[in-house]
Amino acid sequence: MEEIQWFLKILKLGGNQTHLNLTLFPLLAPDAGEPGYMILEEALGQGMVEITEISHGGSIPELKLINKSARKVLIVDGEELVGAKQNRIVNATFLFPGNSETTIPVSCVEQGRWAYRSSKFASGEKVMPAFMRFTNQKNVAMNLRKGVGYRPDQHMIWEELAEKSARMSVESSTGAMADLFEGQRDRLGEYLKAFRLVECQLGAVFAINGKVVGLECFGHQKTFEKFLKKLVQSYALDALDWPEDKKETQVKAEDV
Repeated sequence: MEEIQWFLKILKLGGNQTHLNLTLFPLLAPDAGEPGYMILEEALGQGMVEITEISHGGSIPELKLINKSARKVLIVDGEELVGAKQNRIVNATFLFPGNSETTIPVSCVEQGRWAYRSSKFASGEKVMPAFMRFTNQKNVAMNLRKGVGYRPDQHMIWEELAEKSARMSVESSTGAMADLFEGQRDRLGEYLKAFRLVECQLGAVFAINGKVVGLECFGHQKTFEKFLKKLVQSYALDALDWPEDKKETQVKAEDV
């Protein structure tokens, strides 16, 4: 706890960046040097980590992770895994040790498929839309307190994806979260062009329609740099889904 309090004291707020109804405030701190871990996307891309169904028959809420590297691997809650019998997202943030094998708790984000497309998962290079991710975190935390593990509300996730797809006029034969991002690819691209990394940045506060909706922060600048694109798209998908309220376009400094 003392380390977290010290970290919060050294954080500074940078100048805001805005595109349409999405605003980003950079969080700045001195560079902590090289992270002592790989992120999931790197580890999968380099073949250092393999993620598969827990068995040939599979299990919706669980996957098997094998870390073949001596390095630790960071997985962030909401990160998408694509392939195998259906696409999933990870239910919590974990730092897995090197040379290890473990079971990871996941949620389904592709309701209409239960058939192999590949033997292993790849990184979807996306993070679940911000508000859905926040709601999922609350449900997982509640179940942890009950002593039933990192369980989500799976039906809530499917319902939220279906409703968001309908609002955004995105059709998907399998109800895949990935199709939501693909359906808005051009508009999301405009958001990506508008936001840039600044010196000493290791996090950001996000606001939509003048209201703070999330804070994302890592202990290392290099880690945040690798997640910036995913996080901007995550919040931008919500910004596109929430029509701008002309009365509330400015973010209040005290809220940030």
